[in-house]
Amino acid sequence: MTDIVLSIVMLAALALLAGAFVLWRRTGQVKQPALMVLLAVIAVFNVLIWTVPSSGGEAPIAQIKAAGEG
Repeated sequence: MTDIVLSIVMLAALALLAGAFVLWRRTGQVKQPALMVLLAVIAVFNVLIWTVPSSGGEAPIAQIKAAGEG
């Protein structure tokens, strides 16, 4: 289930980036597309926090999955 959530977050980040580009090109606005890009970056960092292994060699997502099996 967590894999699906992380995948949806990454797809949403890509959609935010594409939407920001389109909004910027069509309207010339800067503030709203910049905020959309910021939100996409925050979403990607959240996914990285959950998936990148720590110094112990295990990612937090793997720890959650292991706890659910036991």
